[in-house]
Amino acid sequence: MVAACDVLAVGAHPDDVELGCGGTVARLAAAGRRVGILDLTAGELGTRGDAPRRAREAGAAAAALGVVWRECLGLPDGGLSCADDRQLAALVGALRAAAPCAVLLPDEGDPHPDHAAAAELVRRGAFLAGVAKYHPERGAPSRPRLLLAYPGPRQLVQPALVVDVSAAYGAKRAALAAHASQFDPAAGAATHLASGHFLVAIEGRDRACGNLAGAEFGEGFAALGALPADELVWLLSAPAADHGPRTTDHGPGGRMG
Repeated sequence: MVAACDVLAVGAHPDDVELGCGGTVARLAAAGRRVGILDLTAGELGTRGDAPRRAREAGAAAAALGVVWRECLGLPDGGLSCADDRQLAALVGALRAAAPCAVLLPDEGDPHPDHAAAAELVRRGAFLAGVAKYHPERGAPSRPRLLLAYPGPRQLVQPALVVDVSAAYGAKRAALAAHASQFDPAAGAATHLASGHFLVAIEGRDRACGNLAGAEFGEGFAALGALPADELVWLLSAPAADHGPRTTDHGPGGRMG
């Protein structure tokens, strides 16, 4: 069940959050932030695994990361679209129920069509969640203050922000290992994801990203708009004051006077 959280990480498929920002999610959870994960689809079109198995694996991965909840929105794998008002309204309802201050979402430049579509869907949904007249039956308006985009597994980007996830990297490894249907070579047909070198490449990217900030492991994020300094300090520090949800019709990022 979607519930209130400080940070919401959104992925198109059940393993996307782990691959792109699993270390950051684990770091935030360990620091006491209430983190939720929302999978837009069940990954039912994947070559390996079926929806029930992937749901079980997603639950085990969530436990490894230490999040307070994980839910699947049940949108169509291979058919994500922000032009579909039913999909957009469903996402807006989840965003209003969670009322996060920060959202971690896929980067729009990811070559995977579902990931790019998820990026657009979440960007639009984050705005409309704060518009009181948009599907008012879906809950009270609320808008996240900070949107950070994590790269897809085949992206090499220059990040605007690097989070040191060295201390949380064991949790990321454990979460990825939970998705055996996708990454274990012995668990099904031969695929690139289960080649063995795929996860090695992910770890190599995280090492290279960490090196940019003088850390062993890092995860990089693109900023959607200017990076508000106060929000970043809030995000990465130990919990202190609760900012509460944004309820204006203005865009995410920055503060209202």
